[in-house]
Parts: sequence; structure tokens; C-alpha cells
Amino acid sequence: MGKVVLVTGVARQLGGRFVRRIQRDPQVDRVVAVDVVRPEHHLGGAEFIQADIRQPTIARVLAETGADTVVHLDVTATALGSGSRTTVKETNVIGTMQLLGACQKSPNVKRLVVKSSTNVYGSASRDPAVFTETTPAKALPSGGFAKDTVEVEGYVRGFARRRPDVAVCVLRFANILGPTAETPLASYFALPVLPTVFGYDPRLQFVHEDDVIQVLRIASHEPERGTLNSGTFNIAGDGVLLLSQCSRRLGRPTVPLLLPAVTWAGSLVRTLGMTDFSPEQIRLLTHGRVVSTVQMRETLGFVPRYTTAETFEDFARTHGPGLLPPEAVAGAVDRIAALPLPGGTRGTAPDRSPVTPPTQSAN
Repeated sequence: MGKVVLVTGVARQLGGRFVRRIQRDPQVDRVVAVDVVRPEHHLGGAEFIQADIRQPTIARVLAETGADTVVHLDVTATALGSGSRTTVKETNVIGTMQLLGACQKSPNVKRLVVKSSTNVYGSASRDPAVFTETTPAKALPSGGFAKDTVEVEGYVRGFARRRPDVAVCVLRFANILGPTAETPLASYFALPVLPTVFGYDPRLQFVHEDDVIQVLRIASHEPERGTLNSGTFNIAGDGVLLLSQCSRRLGRPTVPLLLPAVTWAGSLVRTLGMTDFSPEQIRLLTHGRVVSTVQMRETLGFVPRYTTAETFEDFARTHGPGLLPPEAVAGAVDRIAALPLPGGTRGTAPDRSPVTPPTQSAN
């Protein structure tokens, strides 16, 4: 008899794509898709059950379907439709608690996959150059989605202790980008002008949504020979990009602002509904974040198809040009860099090749 896979968060594009893909795997007999609202996209041959994971009814759903694999994708930074931040937090935290409680009671559940985020490391001036899965955060997130993910992972660790017979895999994704990405950073890059923090050019990592689907599949099945898919793993494409490189490749001008002004601008665009420019995102755009992917490759056995630069290139291609052609933005930067500096010397034109992170070592 094949696997019965229950997936949460299927009303979002990422969840819908995963449901359509996992049901094509020969090991899977049945896919149960769960969300509080009916998705607008097709779910293929999956069985959709409209249920709120914040409510105890999720235990009945899990028991009646007999699911042996649970893929929890309903941990997100943005609300569906007109939902509020309170709704998002309740779904992330209370919903995860209810789902884990249901899994704990179910004798059928043998594998749990949880979508998390590298936001758990926070972003601070004293951060290490590269975070490994065991590196503690210098400053724990004080609010927003980052705090949600910290709480979610805490509950997952508690579940793993209580049910050691269940294989638990936590995937900490870097910023997800792609043609259909629904993330705060994707909304930020869609702005006509990008507000930045004066004096800072943070390093950023991205993971392509296609790679997200693939690594979720790997985590949902039995591990291949020589690999292990239980534990916690950072997931990101190779290399890093500076925020300035991103803006040039998009053809979008930046407006460097002092930190208080950036905070005010973030409140403004959030009020206007243009993007979720939260304090945690401002910290990311100030200090950046880079994670090690050694365990992803050597233990999980996953090699992303897209690098960070290729992920951003695909995102930029599908989201159209900005106010200025990327070539014009790059040319202007080069001309400014070549202007004489005090003392009669000239600046050096910036290197726009992707920046690689420092040498990473295994845990």
C-alpha cells in the first residue's frame, strides 16, 4: 500500500504546486489537501478538505484520512486575501500546535515535514558571516514572522521528543523567489523604487520555488541510500547577491534613507497595502543574512538547480523591467564610481559578478 500524504496551506501557489507534483510520485496513493479556504488553482487528483488547522477538527481530518506523511506548508509571512497579521500569527503558531497535537495522537503518522525559514537566525550587526544549522541567533527575533518561526520550531522539537518514532524534517528556506512567489521580499522587489538603508549593502540569498518543490519531495519520502532526511536543514541556492546588485539587475533605482526614515517608509507602504515592509525585513535589508548549505548537500543529498543569481534572474525576467533599463542603471553606477575622489584619485568601478560566501564548514 502506498503513502497517504496530507498537505496544509494548499490555497497558496506553492502549496498547490507541491500537491500537483507529489501526487505524480509512484510511492503515493493518495494526497489530502487542507486549507481554510478553497484554492483558486487546480489540485489535480488530490482530495481537498476545507478545514482550519487552528481548530481541533484537524485531528479528526488526520484520523479519518489515515495520513502517514504530513507536510506542513501553512507557515507563512503573508495573509491570504484580506487577512490580518493576527490571523497569520494564529495560523502559524496556534495552527501548528493543533496540527502537532493531532499528529501526536495519530498512530499512522510516520513522517512530518515542516516549512520553516532562515528568519529564525534574525539579522543583526554582530551576526557571523555564515549561519550553520546549529549557530544560535545573536539576537532572537522580537516579533513578526521571524518570531513565529522560532515558536513553530520550538513546538516541532517538543513533538519530536514525544514521538521519536516519527521522522521529522524541518526545512529552513532562504528568501523564496520565482515567477509565482508570494513573499514579502518579492513584493519589495516589485516596488517601482526600492527604499534602502543608507550606508548598508546587505548580502542576500535566494532559493527558487522549483527547488523548494523538489526538496519538499525529497523530505516527504524515504531517504535515498547514503542520505538522511530527518533533522533541520538550511535550503538556499549557491552564492549570494548584494542588494545593490539586485536593484541594478531589476532596473529599479534605490532611495538610500537613514534608518528612522526607512522605518517610516516601511509603515507607509504597509499602510497602503503595497508590501509587508515589516521591521524584520528592514533588519534583513540592513544586515543581510547568509547560511551554510553543507548539510543540505552532504546529508540531505539535495543540490539546487538554481543558484542565488539564477533565481533572481528568473524572478527579474518574469516581473518585467523597472523604471530604468538595467544597463542604464549599471552605466550610471560605473560613471559615478569613476569620478575623481578628493586627492585626485579615481574610484573603482564596482564588480557586478555574484559574490560568494566565505568557505563553509560542516557542522
